[in-house]
Amino acid sequence: MMKPILSRLFPADMWRGRLSVLVVAAFLKLILFDVVWCTGTTFRAMSDIGLYLNALLGALLLVLPYMVSRRFWIAVTVLFLADGVLVANLMYCRTYFTAIPLDSYLLAGNLSDFTASVVDSMRWLDILIPLTTVAAWIIGRRMPRRFPPRSTLRYLVCLAVAALLAAIAAMCRGGFRAHYSRLQESCYYTTCTTPIYTVGGSVMYDILSGNSRALDEAGRARIDSWMEQKERHRPHRALPDSIGVRDNLVIILCESLESWVIDRKVDGVEITPVLDSLIADTASTLYAPNVLTQVAAGRSIDCQLLVNAGMLPMQSSVYSMRYPQNRYYTLNRALAEKNGARSYILTCDKPIVWNQEPIARAFGIDTLLTRSSWRNDELVGNPAKLSDGSFMHQAVEKMQAGEIWPVGENAFLQFVTYSGHNPFRLPENLRTVTFSDRFPERMRDYMMMAHYTDSAIGTLLSYLRSRPDYDRTLIVITGDHEGLAMDRAAILDNPDAREIVSPGQYTPLIVVNSPVGGRYDAVLGQADIYPTLLNLMQLDSYRWKGMGNSILDPSKAPFAISSMTGELAGDTTAVSPEALSNIRSARAISDLIISTDAFAIMP
Repeated sequence: MMKPILSRLFPADMWRGRLSVLVVAAFLKLILFDVVWCTGTTFRAMSDIGLYLNALLGALLLVLPYMVSRRFWIAVTVLFLADGVLVANLMYCRTYFTAIPLDSYLLAGNLSDFTASVVDSMRWLDILIPLTTVAAWIIGRRMPRRFPPRSTLRYLVCLAVAALLAAIAAMCRGGFRAHYSRLQESCYYTTCTTPIYTVGGSVMYDILSGNSRALDEAGRARIDSWMEQKERHRPHRALPDSIGVRDNLVIILCESLESWVIDRKVDGVEITPVLDSLIADTASTLYAPNVLTQVAAGRSIDCQLLVNAGMLPMQSSVYSMRYPQNRYYTLNRALAEKNGARSYILTCDKPIVWNQEPIARAFGIDTLLTRSSWRNDELVGNPAKLSDGSFMHQAVEKMQAGEIWPVGENAFLQFVTYSGHNPFRLPENLRTVTFSDRFPERMRDYMMMAHYTDSAIGTLLSYLRSRPDYDRTLIVITGDHEGLAMDRAAILDNPDAREIVSPGQYTPLIVVNSPVGGRYDAVLGQADIYPTLLNLMQLDSYRWKGMGNSILDPSKAPFAISSMTGELAGDTTAVSPEALSNIRSARAISDLIISTDAFAIMP
């Protein structure tokens, strides 16, 4: 019975010509993509039957243009285009541990601002993917064109069978969207979504889950229930009114700053002498070295969501691209309600990068200073952008001239630095320290850049200390996210580097002129910074308390969950099951709040 059916679907005259070459090439490139992806993440996906069924379906879809046009050159062109998309996603994964979000395909023009980082994300293994197309072209062009009777129908039947098998595999797991969501939220399988369902599946998931939707009763109930559980099991607790009052808040988001360079000497060189002097003053500086990176695909703009709005990044989209018109409860809004503070964001980037301009409006920022606001007189990076040194000097000039934060005004200021961006290449004329060749080059470059940014921060701090309102100003220094990404593993292979570089993705939190000093060595997440600052700025009555907990709360759970890998870092021994469940579900609730613009309609 089966033999006649198979002979009709797979006649020798149809499947031994160019079509078979194209299908095999497409299937191999998808499997190679999965292997290369798993090399940098986890090979758990390779044991999933769905990976192979979806790769087969994807391969048949890639040759659909050939069956429609019956032109071999069109088929090869489509495969080369697919190669470009696959390699781009591999490069993206090496930094963000996820596929390119649907919104980010519209940001391809921004890549000109990160050319060096793009080149640095390439690997030799990537060339295997386009080589499958080259092989198909060389072999296929020598083969005769064969389109026997009913070949299109037979092809469509095969396509339908492959689609049915892939659908059955997904339905056995609760359906495509439900299974994809479970994988995404899993501790061990969060990076398996794209290998199992292909890049096309990731795009489809974004389309299905990323569209804005009205907040229905079920959604409102989920949000209310989560907030009630948070208040019950991990409430926000205010500090005593007796702590010192701070009217101004200055936040410095340092590009890619990791904790391991702080309070560290290498080859007799103090890497961050300015920051080291700050954390030495335990009476007026609060220092937490183990802030787990919780940004996702949005990277720097996700950090602003975490720190300024106390929310976790979306599960499959970049909030700034998908929902730039939303309303958010933010630190600057809280401070404005308290004392009328005016808010500023200072960045040397373009206003279109990560949609910074509309997000500034969504956050309630009064003034945004971007690339056109500065003299580009000292440049770092490729393409070159304003150096951290010049950025801080010019910011001080504007403050001294009263252009921003004139004396007597209460203010919220956020500085976003750039020089520390991968690949950390500092021009020779700006280098003031060097390190031994016994360390990997990338590590040496990173330490030199950290030393340079540290000096730039010193320029700003010197000015802030000279202001008459310094004693009422809280200064926060933190990294926007980790910096070494997938270079970390290669660096840690070096025995000398292993003694210095942290295997974890930790950024520092340094609060200067803090009414509560000391050191917090337990693990916290970036989402915990927002409630901590509510405490220190005496903004505890603000309606939104954030998704994390203040490190000044003795009952705070000493752990955090990475948004990129889903892995848990820290100690959960004394954490109740209810509190743990509330923390684990926080990102899904944040996603729901953002995708429904819930804060715009909820009290």
